[in-house]
Formats: sequence, structure tokens, C-alpha cells
Amino acid sequence: MGDQLTVVDKAVAAEGVVTLALARPDGGRLPDWAPGAHIDVTLPTGATRQYSLCGDRWDAHTYRIGVLREVDGRGGSAYVHDELAVGDVVAFGGPRNDFAMVPSTRYLFVAGGIGITPLLPMVHQADLVGADWALLYGGRSRRSMAFLDDLAHYGDRVHLHPQDEAGLLPLAAWLGGARDDTVVYCCGPGPLLAAVEDATAHRPPHRLRTERFAAAELGAPVRDEPFEVELARTGTTVTVTPQLSVLEAARRAGATTLSSCEQGVCGTCETTVLAGVPDHRDTLLADHERAAGDCMFPCVSRSCTDRLVLDL
Repeated sequence: MGDQLTVVDKAVAAEGVVTLALARPDGGRLPDWAPGAHIDVTLPTGATRQYSLCGDRWDAHTYRIGVLREVDGRGGSAYVHDELAVGDVVAFGGPRNDFAMVPSTRYLFVAGGIGITPLLPMVHQADLVGADWALLYGGRSRRSMAFLDDLAHYGDRVHLHPQDEAGLLPLAAWLGGARDDTVVYCCGPGPLLAAVEDATAHRPPHRLRTERFAAAELGAPVRDEPFEVELARTGTTVTVTPQLSVLEAARRAGATTLSSCEQGVCGTCETTVLAGVPDHRDTLLADHERAAGDCMFPCVSRSCTDRLVLDL
């Protein structure tokens, strides 16, 4: 991740949320992106975190991200809030998009807390193309809900539900009454995603798309014995024991693979599978992508077969 960005603006967006505007040090053009995309940001501390792009996608020279202070986090958000300043330089990778917006005439966007960040550009895009859309946005309180000013001009298409004023999001009413051709996008904490999945279980397939901040609960791996992984680029073979992740074993053998969340939710470490059958344990791939078996996320996924060959 050699490209660099300079922090050109830092602002408080809500209680516990700051926004950063990032630009190339030379003012050059940034890679294009589409709604749902995120970038990997490597902080001066060396920590890498992924953040959804939530600014103006037509601004070719500035990226905007929103960062929630994670009270029980690993220190990255605290550094952004307390230490990172205008003029500081970070490294970045991407953009990548594991939450792409599909064409539709109807959308329902459901955001919980900082989950609003990837949905902001989607709301803008849906409005731009004249789609029928609505946003259901919940948070602990109005003070903690970021980007309310950005959303104000959309009028009654935006439905705010601060929990201290209106209680929990009325998911059953909204999702139960949604037409079958409505595509639902949801981003937020795990309990919200689980509730939305339950409320949409009756709907046609591929109408719900979610993005997670933390890994979902998973059962045991397919196999609990060691397996072999061949790193195709070097011809090295390593043994992955139950105590090791594929990512860690590959790194011990000299592979240089970028990672961020190491929970199977960000997509940073996506790796091509050349042979063998992966045991997918991420929360990113759709069922048809899992069935294809041609990629995996080695931070969490393992193997169904005695041997995997990876493009590492």
C-alpha cells in the first residue's frame, strides 16, 4: 500500500464521529469509485483499517470517510479521533467494493449508527437516477447520528429513528410491506443485520444486501485436522494447523499479504484459489461465489480438502 493521502480536513460529524477529507499530497486525481466502496487506510502507527467512502464520488481529488470512536476497539479509531491531524499523511489501498449497488427501480436503505456511511452515496445515486427509495436510519440519539445535514434536503424519503425518541427501528412494518422488487441495503451492528435478515427471510432471493463491521457467529470448521497450503508464486508448501490461520501460516512462509480486519468482513486479504476446496468462513461472499470456490479470505477461511493451492 504505497500510495499516500494527506488529511486536508477533519470535522466532528456527530457525537463520537469525525469525518476526514483526504487528498493526494500533489493534488492529483484519485481512483474513481462507486457507491458501497471502501478504502484501506494505514495510519502512521502502522494499523490498517477500512472505511467506507461517503463523500462526493464526482470529486476526483478528495475522498471523505467517517470514523466512529470504538470504545472497545483495537486503537485505530482512538488514534484517528485523538491524534490524527490536518496535514498528517496516511497510506491507502483501493478503492474496493464488496457492497456494490445493483440497478433497481426501488430501494430501501436501512442504516444503524455509523452504518450510514456506505449508504450516503447510494441514497444520492438512487435520487439521481429517479428511483423510488427510502432510508430508515436509526441511532442511539440524534446527537450520535452523523450526516443529518447531508440528508435533510431529501425530505420525507428519510426516516430518522433516534432510539431515545422513537425506540427501535420499525423493521417489521417497513420490510413486511416492501414490494418484492425492492432491493434492501443494510449496514450497521450485528443485531440490526440479524433482525433485517429475519424480517426479509420471506422475500425473493438476492433482494437483501448487507455489510458488516464485525464477523457473524459461525459454527466449527469443516475439518479440525491440519492441511497443506501451496503458495503458487514461490512453490513453498506450508502446514496449517488448527491453531493457525491460513494467513498467518502463509506469512510465516514469507508471503506478503495485506490484511485489515482479520475477521472476514473487510475483503482486504482476498486471495485466488487455484486448486482445492476452501471452507468459506467470511461474511462477504454470496452463495454462488462460495460455490465457485475460486477465491477465499485466508484470515478466517480454511480448507475442506487436504491441500489448497493459493495465488500467493
